[in-house]
Amino acid sequence: MEICIPDLFDLEKIIDSGQCFRAVSLGEETYRFIIGEQVLYIRKLSDEIYDVSCEHDIWEQVWSPYFDLGRSYRDISSAIPADDTFLRLAAQTGAGIRILRQDPWEMLVTFIISQRKSIPAIRSVVEMISQRYGTKIETQSEPLYRFPTALQLKDASAEDFIACKAGYRAAYICDAVQQVVSGSLDLNAIASLPDEALIAALEKVRGVGVKVANCVALFAYGRTACAPVDTWIQKIIQREYRGRNPFERYGADAGIMQQYFFYYAQNHKVETA
Repeated sequence: MEICIPDLFDLEKIIDSGQCFRAVSLGEETYRFIIGEQVLYIRKLSDEIYDVSCEHDIWEQVWSPYFDLGRSYRDISSAIPADDTFLRLAAQTGAGIRILRQDPWEMLVTFIISQRKSIPAIRSVVEMISQRYGTKIETQSEPLYRFPTALQLKDASAEDFIACKAGYRAAYICDAVQQVVSGSLDLNAIASLPDEALIAALEKVRGVGVKVANCVALFAYGRTACAPVDTWIQKIIQREYRGRNPFERYGADAGIMQQYFFYYAQNHKVETA
């Protein structure tokens, strides 16, 4: 099925933006995304036209919300004030990135894993856990695995997660599993909480601090007012903004601006070191 996406949309930048770790480029302008039991193969045909491997109803129900296609990123980028010269540059560099609406459980575990790990290392750990514990998905071209549910992980030990290269984060994953399985953390129920309460609920998981909680809020719950700050972004804030948080002025779009910062930092590491 062919679709038209007239807004800013760059699949290569999306998979390199540090928010999703199972999406891959397959070459020849073709990309694969997985959410739950749904697998999407999407190929760019021209500037605004894409071929997708799903039916129209699945595109509208699953993938259009996943790619946040109800929001104009062109309008958001155009509204950046002229006096914020660094952000205008970062937004131009990252044009086409979108905030993905991903599974809360997968994001919680993924961003626990992400602490002090490179993007390739995070991808490797997430894939090992998926292949070892997740449900197999049969596609026409390749065998894949869903990210395992908390119930599928309930009998896994810290040693099992260490075997998947999770390191010291294994104990944190075990705590997340226990809390979700026991019901002490209901990832669906907390979706109705305001931002601060949502972040506080996520921080009750061992090893989840303000940065990880903000990542989950942004990339799983669509809380675009949340702007996670890692070491790379902090360096930019110190250098370009004299240590003052630049995201506060952008309100509900702060998390989108954060992604432009992050993408710029990842692609200009010498400059931002």
